[in-house]
Amino acid sequence: MTMQTITVKASVAAPIEKVWLAYTTPADIMQWNAVSDDWHATAATVNLSKAGIFFSRMEAKDGSMGFDFAGTYTRIEPLRLIEYSFGGRSAGVEFTPVQDGTLISLAFVAEAENPIEQQRSGWQAILDNFARHAGSR
Repeated sequence: MTMQTITVKASVAAPIEKVWLAYTTPADIMQWNAVSDDWHATAATVNLSKAGIFFSRMEAKDGSMGFDFAGTYTRIEPLRLIEYSFGGRSAGVEFTPVQDGTLISLAFVAEAENPIEQQRSGWQAILDNFARHAGSR
């Protein structure tokens, strides 16, 4: 089976320095890392270095379910790129300065259990939450 890569993007109306901090600071991650309003992040840790570990916990607000998202950073280029591995897959986040702020492009290897469009829409929803948070930070 071929692993498919999915890319989602969002524009943030903020300078790259603020956007980078919002993406890499645990207190910020807990503000934006949710797929919808009925979910929330209850924990986040970041060791932003090559081979550093990251962790976040996302839970339904009604307590019915939750899951951990954890992995290892494989490449860090401050204010430009974060690459990481998680659950046997990989992802990369590019930060690009643009006229009105910062463009975030997140590419990840899809998993086999859920439909591609469901994965794309879920990751896009989280990235959209991030863009709203980082733009108002």
